[in-house]
Amino acid sequence: MKILLSIIRLVVGVLFIFSGLIKANDPMGLSYKMQEFFEVWGMHFLNDYTLAFALIMNAFEIVAGVAILIGWRIRLVSWLLLLLIIFFTFLTGYALFSGKIKTCGCFGDCIPLSPKQSFIKDLVLLVLILVIFIKKDVIQPLFRGFGGNFLIALSVLFCIVSQWYVIKHLPVIDCLAYKKGNNLIEKMKMPEGAVADSFAIKFVYKKDGKQVEFDAEHFPDDFNDSTYEYVDRVQELIRPASATAAITDFILYGDAGEDTTLAILSQPGYYVMLLSKDANQAEEGWNKNAAEVSKVCGQKQIPFFIVTATTEAAQKQLPATQNIHYLKCDATVIKTAGRVNPTYFVMKGADVVGKFANADFDKAIAQLHKLK
Repeated sequence: MKILLSIIRLVVGVLFIFSGLIKANDPMGLSYKMQEFFEVWGMHFLNDYTLAFALIMNAFEIVAGVAILIGWRIRLVSWLLLLLIIFFTFLTGYALFSGKIKTCGCFGDCIPLSPKQSFIKDLVLLVLILVIFIKKDVIQPLFRGFGGNFLIALSVLFCIVSQWYVIKHLPVIDCLAYKKGNNLIEKMKMPEGAVADSFAIKFVYKKDGKQVEFDAEHFPDDFNDSTYEYVDRVQELIRPASATAAITDFILYGDAGEDTTLAILSQPGYYVMLLSKDANQAEEGWNKNAAEVSKVCGQKQIPFFIVTATTEAAQKQLPATQNIHYLKCDATVIKTAGRVNPTYFVMKGADVVGKFANADFDKAIAQLHKLK
């Protein structure tokens, strides 16, 4: 039994550390996933706190995993882990059975799991943690006193420093469709062999004070009768797509509201896009940094585009010039593409050849200087 218990502790501890590390690599991603849950539940007042929740949850997963492995304060940790896995199982079960959440974000964007896979994973973990909880009194710590406390303190410090770094400088491992090396146009295409959504169209008419529905193949025999009054046209999803494109909603709008996405991404040479979901919430000094980058772009005769959902606010902080052009894009899309507000994309055609946080604008400049 001791050997089995040790194996269970190893599996649970490693899984929690692994899960925490993946999400700690991109805490903003977990924050956005939490906002998705809160939006569905109508708890909008919690949206401003999701990043703090994400940072704490990631840290707890990593620290709890270490604690389970070394047997540190096992009674307290086993209680906390049991409560946490019950909560996780509720979330994944809700996502699966409600159908309102497409992915749960259990392993971030690096290892996307379906709601069914996430729910099964949590059920298995629930059983394993129950075993640890029941047998907690027989588990002996590997380190007593200072040794165990030091490892836990080191784990907490690692969580704080690593998450601060990626929030400031972008994830160390970029698992997004907009990562360096990807071609955005290719990522907008449906996977080969994928079947698109299939819809059924129904028409709603009013006749003799009652609403009637029918599709294009079942029009009433007396439809030409002037007593039919058109009400609505309803589109129903009858078969979901077998797969979707990695990028589905990246649209760049010009000054007149026209779709300029393909025109921008099909440029043969280099150009820079600075993505900011909200200029009013952008990092302090972003406009001065952007002005420096645009100056180098002008010297290299490289177009510089500021892509934002708040064009007017951005232009007040950094007016458009002969070399600074503004494009509009949805804020949700922008925060998916660039985790830091703002984020620089050095592009060649549709290829992402460089991606830099605002704090690393000097690295963007250094790369631009190397371009021929």
